[in-house]
Amino acid sequence: MRSSVALDLWTAGAAALLGGALGSFLNVCVYRLPLSRSVVSPPSSCPSCGSRIAWFDNVPVLGWLWLGGRCRACHAPISVQYPLVEALIAGVWAAAFGWIGLGWEALAAAVFLTLLVGIALTDVQTYIIPDEFTIGGAGIGLVLAGLRGLDALAPALLGGVVGFVLLYAVAWAGEKLFKKEAMGGGDIKMMAMVGVFVGWKGVLLTVFGGALFGTIVFVPITMIRPNKLVPFGVFLAMGAALAFLAGEPIYTWYLGFLRGS
Repeated sequence: MRSSVALDLWTAGAAALLGGALGSFLNVCVYRLPLSRSVVSPPSSCPSCGSRIAWFDNVPVLGWLWLGGRCRACHAPISVQYPLVEALIAGVWAAAFGWIGLGWEALAAAVFLTLLVGIALTDVQTYIIPDEFTIGGAGIGLVLAGLRGLDALAPALLGGVVGFVLLYAVAWAGEKLFKKEAMGGGDIKMMAMVGVFVGWKGVLLTVFGGALFGTIVFVPITMIRPNKLVPFGVFLAMGAALAFLAGEPIYTWYLGFLRGS
C-alpha cells in the first residue's frame, strides 16, 4: 500500500515538473500565436527591452520569484500571468496523473485542460483562438483516442463532428437573425476540438454551460458597456471543463430528473 502511494506521489511530482515546463511554453504560445510569430524562435526574451532570458531565470515559477517579478536586465515588471499559468498547468498535470494514474487517459485529461487554458487566455486578451489550439488540439485528441482503441476513437470522431456542426448551425442562425456575424470561426473550430475530447453529450453540456456562464458574467458588463465584445471562447472553455470533469454525474442527474426519480 505504501509503495503504491509513493508511486502515485512520484508520478504526480514528475507530472507537475513537466506541467510547469509546458505552462512556461503555453505562456509563449498565448503571447506569440495571435501575432503569427514562431513559438520556438527566437528564444524567450523580455517584452520590454528584448533581452534574452537566461535558462536559470526561466525556471517555471521559481525564476519569476527569484527575480522579484522583474527583468534582470532592465528591471521592467514581468506580468504575474507567467508564474500563475505555470503553477496552474503544473497543478493540472499533477492532478491528472495523480488521480487517474499513469496512462493515456491521464495524458488526454492534462492535454485537454491545458488547451482550454490557452484558448481562454488568448481569447480574453486578443479575441483570437489560434488554430494551433483548435485544429492542432483536435488532431492530438484523435491520436490519443486512437491509442486507447477503436472504442475511444469512434466517440471522439462523432463528438468532433457534432461540435463543429452544432456551432456552425448556431453561427449561421445567429447571422441570419442579427444580420451580422454572431460567432467567430475560432469558436466553431474550438467546439470540434472539444467534441473530440468530451463526446457528443459533452458538446451539448459545453454549449449550455458556456451560455450560462456567459450570461452570468457578461450580461452585467454589457449593461454598463453595451459595445463590449464577448470573448465567448472563454465561457465555452469553462463549459468544456465542466463537461470533462463533471459530465457523467450531471448526465445521470438530468436523466433522473426527466424520469421523475
